[in-house]
Amino acid sequence: MTSLPIRLGLTMWSHNQWQQSFYGSGTKPAERLEKYTQVFHTVEGNTTFYATPNNHTVRNWHAASHDNFKFTFKLPQAITHQQMLKGCQAQLKDFMHVMAPLHERIGQWTIQLPAAFSPADLPTLQKFCALFPPNFPLGVEVRHLGFFAKNDDEKRFNQWLMESGIDRIIIDSRPLFSAEPNNAEIIDAQKKKPRVPVHAISTSHNPMIRFIGHPEVDANLEFFAPWLSKLPQWIEQGKQPYLMVHTPDNVLAPELALALYQQLQQQCALPNLSTFPVNDGDNQLAMF
Repeated sequence: MTSLPIRLGLTMWSHNQWQQSFYGSGTKPAERLEKYTQVFHTVEGNTTFYATPNNHTVRNWHAASHDNFKFTFKLPQAITHQQMLKGCQAQLKDFMHVMAPLHERIGQWTIQLPAAFSPADLPTLQKFCALFPPNFPLGVEVRHLGFFAKNDDEKRFNQWLMESGIDRIIIDSRPLFSAEPNNAEIIDAQKKKPRVPVHAISTSHNPMIRFIGHPEVDANLEFFAPWLSKLPQWIEQGKQPYLMVHTPDNVLAPELALALYQQLQQQCALPNLSTFPVNDGDNQLAMF
């Protein structure tokens, strides 16, 4: 797995409703990360956005993963949202110290910024990113529409990302917002997820797409069609894209990720994903 053309992942590794469809019925919660890493190559680290884990938890994550797996943890919201990247050097240092056992398994540290963070705040972002060593794997997700205006502000932002080797995280929420708001999960997701234009630009080596899907797996294929040409193009250029797959409740996120990956396999040479752990168990039982 050391030379994967693309890394496929989900927004989480632990979901109670994956017990029968993905992990296998006997899987304990503490075993879920290890089983997840048997199939997927990366994961969004949303948990660190809400709270910094303790040292014991971080060591457990290290023990349950492997060297070819990459986490993409989000910086804490206390830094990105509450302090808007200002006056937070001590907090950042403390967070990075706690996460130190996993540093070699980080594909990207995600700086997710609130919609209030505008192009006028770019100098703050630049100053904040200067706190990291050169070539540190950073990705920035912006939500203010000023960063999508195709004007000098966006050009200035993209140019700085390219010069700094920082990836611009791409949100594709079109499938989600095409869904009828006919249940609580869809309504909640449509309230919380950003609805921003899709600018398919790669500013560094690991462009990340957060594909926020429709609850019906097949309904996503039309929306994914443009990525069937863009992702192979990036791979051909020597980049290693990250594809993160969501659904409103994430119950069928593993199945959607597999379906999209199989579509990509028809366009470029990609290794097969490992079988879902639940099916590995079925195959073993069938031998007896």
